[in-house]
Amino acid sequence: MSGRRRRARELALQLLYQRDVAGTSPEEMFARTDEYRNAAPEVQEYASRLVLGTLGRLAELDEMLGKQSDHWRLGRMPVVDRNLLRVALYELLHEDETPDPVVIDEAVEIAKKFSTPSSAPFINGVLDGIRRNLFGAREASPRRSRPAPAGSR
Repeated sequence: MSGRRRRARELALQLLYQRDVAGTSPEEMFARTDEYRNAAPEVQEYASRLVLGTLGRLAELDEMLGKQSDHWRLGRMPVVDRNLLRVALYELLHEDETPDPVVIDEAVEIAKKFSTPSSAPFINGVLDGIRRNLFGAREASPRRSRPAPAGSR
């Protein structure tokens, strides 16, 4: 399943990139992206969950990312990094199936594949900083219940 989850995360990044650069609607992204249409149903389901969830909470995610990366405004970040941070933060906050370290590691590995050499440490630092600020030193097991971030829900 982890290979499928990685593929879904990469696909979500690709779709969010389209939206960020071209303003493409989710319906259009899903319909016109061959990689999405040709993906396994489990990959499509998780990718669409990540995309729609990220877009549905974009203001919350961007606010948190802006606070954590105070030396880098979101608009100045490379488009890939910005969207990878968004989808990974959404997954950290709202998808309880995957342990925090796995979410962060996946984002770092995807950054190594799709972005610049300096992106992976930057993404790791931003996501880990948010995780520590919100949840402290909690265990690395899947999250079943936890406090909601201020202002969400």
